[in-house]
Amino acid sequence: MTDFTYSLGDDGVAIITWDVSGKSMNVMSLAGFAELDGHIDTALADSAVKGVVITSAKKDFAGGMDLNVIARMREDAGAEPARGLFEGVMMMHGVLRKIERAGMDPKTLKGGKPIAAALPGTALGIGLELPLACHRIFAADNPKAKIGLPEIMIGIFPGAGGTTRLARKLGAMVAAPFLLEGKLSDPKSAKNAGLIDEVVPAEDLLARAKEWVLSAKDADIVKPWDAKGYKMPGGAPYHPAGFMTFVGASAMVNGKTQGVFPAAKALLAAVYEGALVPFDTALKIEARWFTNVMLNPSSSAMIRSLFINKEALEKGANRPAVPDQTVKKLGVLGAGMMGAGIAYVAANAGIEVVLIDAAQEAADRGKAHAEGILAKGMKRGKVSADKMAEALGRITATTDYALLDGADLIVEAVFEDPKVKAGVTAQAEAVIPATAVFATNTSTLPISDLAKASARPANFIGIHFFSPVDKMMLVEIIRGKETGDIAVAKALDFVRQIRKTPIVVNDARFFYANRCIIPYINEGIRMVSEGVAPALVENAARLVGMPLGPLQLVDETSIDLGVKIAKATRAAMGDAYPDGAVDEVLFALADQGRLGRKSNSGFYAYDDKGSRLGLWSGLAEAYPVSDTQPELTEVQHRLLFAQVLEAVRALEDGVLTDIREGDVGAILGWGFAPWSGGPFSWLDIMGAERAVEICDRLTATFGERFKTPALLREMAAKGETFYGRFAAAPAKAA
Repeated sequence: MTDFTYSLGDDGVAIITWDVSGKSMNVMSLAGFAELDGHIDTALADSAVKGVVITSAKKDFAGGMDLNVIARMREDAGAEPARGLFEGVMMMHGVLRKIERAGMDPKTLKGGKPIAAALPGTALGIGLELPLACHRIFAADNPKAKIGLPEIMIGIFPGAGGTTRLARKLGAMVAAPFLLEGKLSDPKSAKNAGLIDEVVPAEDLLARAKEWVLSAKDADIVKPWDAKGYKMPGGAPYHPAGFMTFVGASAMVNGKTQGVFPAAKALLAAVYEGALVPFDTALKIEARWFTNVMLNPSSSAMIRSLFINKEALEKGANRPAVPDQTVKKLGVLGAGMMGAGIAYVAANAGIEVVLIDAAQEAADRGKAHAEGILAKGMKRGKVSADKMAEALGRITATTDYALLDGADLIVEAVFEDPKVKAGVTAQAEAVIPATAVFATNTSTLPISDLAKASARPANFIGIHFFSPVDKMMLVEIIRGKETGDIAVAKALDFVRQIRKTPIVVNDARFFYANRCIIPYINEGIRMVSEGVAPALVENAARLVGMPLGPLQLVDETSIDLGVKIAKATRAAMGDAYPDGAVDEVLFALADQGRLGRKSNSGFYAYDDKGSRLGLWSGLAEAYPVSDTQPELTEVQHRLLFAQVLEAVRALEDGVLTDIREGDVGAILGWGFAPWSGGPFSWLDIMGAERAVEICDRLTATFGERFKTPALLREMAAKGETFYGRFAAAPAKAA
């Protein structure tokens, strides 16, 4: 089977068509590169060929590189992985540079053959790096298409010339959002930004590209950086304007990444150093930095968690082997922010929704919430009036439970009160089919206890959405003691429909996500009560890659919610409750009406518009800062190990059954240091033996909450890693 096919028309234009067999979207492989290289050689050597158009037979151009190819380059090099990677990347550069030079005389820059790229749809990663090496890029007018270089989002950077070409094409400042943030654009936006050259009607795409190829002159196919007198847009590093650009870019990168994401620093270095030398040397610099990043354990962990494992979970890696459970009609009970958000994402995915609340006014407000999200999308040009009308037309806001008749999935999102939840469960089950699945959206209440209110416990399951529902990509599915496979499959298929990432965990208090988040928050608050400077606590968290410090996080989620959870946990645990010191701080703030962002007062101070001004000065009065402060690394270890030890315990207890879900869930659910690849990847990077040493020291100083789990100590003794021990199959801690 071939990835690329070659044909030559009577007009003298060769068409190279990308069409990877068995894939819904093209991905580049080593074999594909070899085929493309061979076709380019054929076209350049054939005097009958006047020019070339590279396009796709699929609705999209390409989704990127097969990252397994990169892994194989490293493995095939044996004892010299850096050499294998570097040579493999330089091979790619060679193919793309051959396209760019197109057989022209290196001195006169004449005699080359025009090569155009014709993009029918989405072009990502290598799917844009290949067109950037062509002489003109045409894209079909397809508003759903995405064009860009998203590699930075999974821990690497564009390493097949995309970094060097885009920086030289647009200038470092203009290229920064596309390189450093992975910004994606629709075709018209991409043209306006200078990423591509023309947007044409889809039916004219190939004809317009061929027309250009046949009319192009020698000067049209010489890239600016190959022409005499080229100057980098915005200035090179030694130019006054360019100097300021790179100083600003360095500050921006370090401000956003806190220095813990190696790919961002490597990308900036490749652009800076590459701008000081000729183009071909710049490609070698890019290849060296790309090799450096690929050999960094952080990048490997990010690729594994945010690309390979995330994709596997979204495709149903742990789905029970039962027939398709696609949701056709959804009932949502409770039209508050959570219920309204769930109704919106379902309706937007094409699912009929009945949104129920006790009062019609509340139900209407819930539908209005969905309307507000869609209206914002219209303002940004992402949603058409027709699409908005269709989505809203799928939502029926009502108080009438009879309208749930025929629903195959119910998601209950009422108050976190077992009695209220039991009441609406009974009301819904009186109407819905016996085969329907009932899901409760709860963040803390045990599913098996809530299932006691159901007449069909096998069809009762937990679905924990994160707020705001329309933005948060993780959904935590909780299997109760009696939950059956059909219910699990229904929940997974629903999450797939609304285009989010699922993890499946077994029932226990706080499930998986909150089991890890709460100790993180508590450890931060506990340190404040001990006299650790609140600014040290918050900045230590950010400097190790957490998106929010624990004090800001509790302000965002609301302090009164923390109080409710603390009271419920204390009631359940009795004398074994370990967080009394935390409650003293939390309860005192709540008693003063400092409930977090929602009250414009909490651990932070806020202005009248709700903007954060800084840490509340009253904290220092209530909890004086000690004269002696701990080392930064000690604070970071306390904050990180508070989370990762709970992740390991969840694995030991059987709450978590797959470490892939543990890593992906941690990053998507609460932003656990993405550079690490997640809790289990972080422990693997550190090594179990080193982790045990730190745990033992923390336990001796701060108490049993840092006690090393038996599993981790056993792995340290055996020299094992989590991915070495558990990656082959869903994890069984026993």
